[in-house]
Amino acid sequence: MNASLHLIARVGTCGVLFDAGRVDSVVEVGGIVPAPGAAPAVVGLAAMRSRVATVIDVRALFGMTPMRRDGGGGRAVATIVDGHLYAIAVDALEDVATFALSPTPTAHGSASEWDFVTGVADGIGETLVAVDVDRLVARASALV
Repeated sequence: MNASLHLIARVGTCGVLFDAGRVDSVVEVGGIVPAPGAAPAVVGLAAMRSRVATVIDVRALFGMTPMRRDGGGGRAVATIVDGHLYAIAVDALEDVATFALSPTPTAHGSASEWDFVTGVADGIGETLVAVDVDRLVARASALV
């Protein structure tokens, strides 16, 4: 397996890996404006660097308690998918490191629910979950 550089983020008690090549930046999201009619994992829209970003609640995708929707922001991983800016909300940003990914065990959820998880890696005392931002955005945008 080839090792590659990943950003380590924390979502609840889960360590999440984002391919560093797909990370546009890490940001503090300011106020979020709700987007009525959007998919449940879409928190709303926020201004980032004179652009509008769609804010995604990755907690909801992992089956965790969704983030508070009080209009406040927080930390996020900014990425561009199909020319659109997305802010993937996370609880904490930890570090950047090189990891070799192993295949995702089937116990991590059904293929349809967790299709955005691309592999796992060994962290310090925990297993880290790697995500594909394209699939994550597609899953978050799906009206279920």
